[in-house]
Amino acid sequence: AEDAILSRGGKPAFKGYNGFPATLCTSVNEVVVHGFPSDRPLVDGDVISIDIGTFYRGYASDMAKTYAIGKVSVDAARLLEVTERSLTAGIAAAQPGKRLGDVSAAIQGVVESAGMWVVREFVGHGIGREFHEGPEVPNYGRAGTGPVLRPGLVLAIEPMVAQTRTRVLVADDDWTAFTENGSLAAHFEHTVAITEDGPWVLTAEPAADGRKPVPTAHGGVHGA
Repeated sequence: AEDAILSRGGKPAFKGYNGFPATLCTSVNEVVVHGFPSDRPLVDGDVISIDIGTFYRGYASDMAKTYAIGKVSVDAARLLEVTERSLTAGIAAAQPGKRLGDVSAAIQGVVESAGMWVVREFVGHGIGREFHEGPEVPNYGRAGTGPVLRPGLVLAIEPMVAQTRTRVLVADDDWTAFTENGSLAAHFEHTVAITEDGPWVLTAEPAADGRKPVPTAHGGVHGA
């Protein structure tokens, strides 16, 4: 990953950030975020969240996705589906003129309607010239509250979800965050710009024909 970033003129955002030792965060099973890459073999049934941040031409981006390893349980597969769907809902709510609480409430609604738990201890954030900027973007909250979303604002929207209600603790390495009760966790994230035409997912994958994603009013992306 580091070689891929550097070869394209970018710079890893995580490595060295407050002492973090790696280019990627790799969080397995009950680890919610900020896991260190290791030699631990992945086995059938694991889930792993891969989180990556990059600086390119003076601006930062941040994205994450949780992957199923081999054949996972029905509950694990559902956790991944619900968490990704909550991210989609949060992005769709990030409309110009709406409020930050609309994004938070949309995420929380999807997660809690599925009987799962929104992690409270970690939240999303603004992003731009600096990797972490204001405002904080909680994955829980009340619609119609918080700052107004204005064109030009860029957010890292990143629901972190556990299968069951739990606290999240941090290991002795001061980074690895894990569910206290051992329940599986998932993490999906995109960097999203608020534009006059709607949310623009800057970290979306290009279309099959190579076209870059552009904003749509419903929060999705299409090629340009």
